[in-house]
Amino acid sequence: MTAHDFSFVAIDGTPLPLAAYRGRPLLVVNTASFCGFTPQYAELETLWRRYRARGLIVIGVPSNDFGEQEPGSAEEIRTLCETRYAVDFPLTEKQRVIGPAAHGFFRWIADELGEAGAPRWNFHKYLVAPDGSLAGAWPSAVRPTDRAIIAEIEPLLPAPPT
Repeated sequence: MTAHDFSFVAIDGTPLPLAAYRGRPLLVVNTASFCGFTPQYAELETLWRRYRARGLIVIGVPSNDFGEQEPGSAEEIRTLCETRYAVDFPLTEKQRVIGPAAHGFFRWIADELGEAGAPRWNFHKYLVAPDGSLAGAWPSAVRPTDRAIIAEIEPLLPAPPT
């Protein structure tokens, strides 16, 4: 099993199968609109803009699992992300990310990394390699543009055009 075996529904209601991104690295992040880490949306957008032409896909997965910090509707979440953080990377519909009712992708993460690898709070980051395997995981406090994350993303991308 790989990340490509899972599918989300995009925040606009359209299918978002991870298999559509086979051959490209994915950074999947569980997000929330009213969290101390919410400003990380801006850095996720920075990564998306910096690397999308080389193939990186950033996917935000809103969740209300931690502190009920994502209470809004899909439209409220999308509006906040677009107006406050200029987000234009893909967002999914709100999902459970922990426990037995968690979306299959996050249950797979827990199977791959053990329960300690499941999200512990909002803005936990998971890097998926182009082949769908898990390539890295970072907790909320590690910012999206941290050198540790960049150092894992860049080798998964083709060389920049000259």
